[in-house]
Amino acid sequence: MRTGEPLPALGDVLAALDTGLWHWDTASGLVTVDAVAARLLGLPAEQVTLTEAQVRARLHPVDWNEITGVVQLAVTEGTLAEVRIRIMDDRNRVTRVVRSRSKPSFDRTRKAYVLTGTLQEVAEPRPGTPAARSAVTGDWRRSREAFLLDAGRALAEARSTQEVLRVAANLSMPGFSPDGLAVFGVEGDHLTIIGHHGHESGSDPPFTYMPLDTDYPATEVVRTGRAVYLSSPEQYQARYPLTWPLAQRFGRQSWAFLPLTASGRTMGAWLAAFSYPVAFTPDERSVLTTVARMLAQALSRAGTAESERALSEGLQRTMLPKLGSGIPGMSLAARYVPTGGGLQVGGDWYDVIPLPCGRFALVIGDVQGHDVRAAGLMGQLRIALRAYASEGHPPDAVLSRASRFLHGIGEADPAELRFATCLYIEVDPVSGVLEAARAGHPEPVIRMADGTVLARPTAGGPPLGVDPDADYPTIRFVLESGETMLICTDGLIETGGHDLETGWRRLRGILEDHKGTQEELADALVQAVHGPSSHHTTGPLADRREDDIAMMLLSRQGEGCGCGAETDAPAPPMRRTALTVAQAEPERISVARQQLRELLHDWSSPDQVDSAVLLLSETLTNVLVHTDTDALLLAEVTDGRDGRRMRIEVTDSGDDLPHLRRPGELASSGRGLVLIELLAHAWGVAPRGTGKSIWFELYETEEADPR
Repeated sequence: MRTGEPLPALGDVLAALDTGLWHWDTASGLVTVDAVAARLLGLPAEQVTLTEAQVRARLHPVDWNEITGVVQLAVTEGTLAEVRIRIMDDRNRVTRVVRSRSKPSFDRTRKAYVLTGTLQEVAEPRPGTPAARSAVTGDWRRSREAFLLDAGRALAEARSTQEVLRVAANLSMPGFSPDGLAVFGVEGDHLTIIGHHGHESGSDPPFTYMPLDTDYPATEVVRTGRAVYLSSPEQYQARYPLTWPLAQRFGRQSWAFLPLTASGRTMGAWLAAFSYPVAFTPDERSVLTTVARMLAQALSRAGTAESERALSEGLQRTMLPKLGSGIPGMSLAARYVPTGGGLQVGGDWYDVIPLPCGRFALVIGDVQGHDVRAAGLMGQLRIALRAYASEGHPPDAVLSRASRFLHGIGEADPAELRFATCLYIEVDPVSGVLEAARAGHPEPVIRMADGTVLARPTAGGPPLGVDPDADYPTIRFVLESGETMLICTDGLIETGGHDLETGWRRLRGILEDHKGTQEELADALVQAVHGPSSHHTTGPLADRREDDIAMMLLSRQGEGCGCGAETDAPAPPMRRTALTVAQAEPERISVARQQLRELLHDWSSPDQVDSAVLLLSETLTNVLVHTDTDALLLAEVTDGRDGRRMRIEVTDSGDDLPHLRRPGELASSGRGLVLIELLAHAWGVAPRGTGKSIWFELYETEEADPR
């Protein structure tokens, strides 16, 4: 070539060097090869696009598995991937050995490898020689390290014995892959089969419960703790003549029996059987020994985890009540989900306590902590609550006694002092009246017949065990026909990095949009927290916290409850909420305003909602300022012939009736009824036997002014 002449084309240079070019995209599963590479693969010498299966059919099966390991290692290290590959013909004979070099990259968006490389024939090892079956990767140690890294990661992630066996069955060792695997365990003085792969079904009875003194390689491994390597059938027959007929029928040529040792104890044996002769070189024995150790550790962890799960499930069955059927006019659903760590036993619980006259009590609570101590305290507290409830005490007295009980346990051992949140609700199934007392626990939530969701503000005291003399006020409300009440522990709200506000927002969407049965609603709430969708609804907190979950759904039969039962009761108001504002609790006026806004969340006129909130504030304030009694709020939204109507009624036990006045500009009072007169479509004052009620109505319209 003269100086200054252009360089020849890359394809011409590679063809002159008898070097082929190929491109592989694992996302599409297609491999494109040029004419030289196609010829080296034993195909017609022309450019062609092949599937992975077509390429794999031309390669030695062991080499294909080694390629994937070398590629992953090269991407991790940022180096070239160099592999020697044996090309096979239609009779499974090695026709040539080629060397492939490539620079792989990983596309994180598509989660796929992209490789472009060269293919060139090499003279060694020659087909048919012993070297042709030796390790064929360009660097044996790198290939072994890649394999052990992948195997260790896969075995570490296995959570059960079956997962461990499945991972072991799919291991492809560098240069020598077994086609038959078996894992033996020990029960007493007998050998057992834990699992096997590569053997036909029904082939394990001769090996099941084999005495440990049998002349068999696996039993010798268990007795001595030393591996046994058999490189040929003749060696197997000479060393173990009595059990050779058991292995002969499988047609294998080499066997490796290795001890499974964990914490210094031989817990079983691992068999790797090969359909071709294996010399079991020091490198091969090193790989097999390392895999056996990792397999033993994985099986030990899986066995411990399965024992813990069995223990936790047994504890849960004994600690959690069975929800009985036959509650007249009502249905009940409950769920308990542990965190998944440790023994999967924590301090969350729920209970259903039968009471006289067909009534019953719902209890849900959470003892501080996620350990055996919390589970033990939970059991004691649950028994104490049942005892106090069975004595006939009202909700406030039940929680007060339970708080003293838990505080007394802490006084006996201050280092183990714990507190517990609790919500106790007595239910009258006939009338739907609920009496609730709360000890630092999340408030109940009501899903109305039309899907509207309201948090039910409930006065409460501190958590149980904090103050033995604390009071726990009782609140009474009614569960209307078609309504469902949700009570839960904070795990349902806060799991996934949520706080109380964002957690309730997530659950509110599930409650409002659900159209199925009560049981399906319970499953949907759990799935929102632990299902796949929960990873797309993480909260604002940095850590994705996990916590135990206990929840109960109580539905009163009627249209919209999802409990699958019908009732002949008259249709209830479309929506209703009630709230008490005591003289000593003026701050609950803001709670009442929020309740009314939630009740009117889909009202067509925002101006009317603002007017209703303003009038409610005026009415409640007048009761607290001009009387010495508490105020009871009752708000309803009903359907009428001309559209929806809201009715807000505030009742107190005072005897003085309000009168409409015309206050002057400097007057400090007297404007409440004037505002009602201006903004409401209808209003009035109704005297009661004791006290009075002031009510006003607004009709749904696009106009804010009723005039």
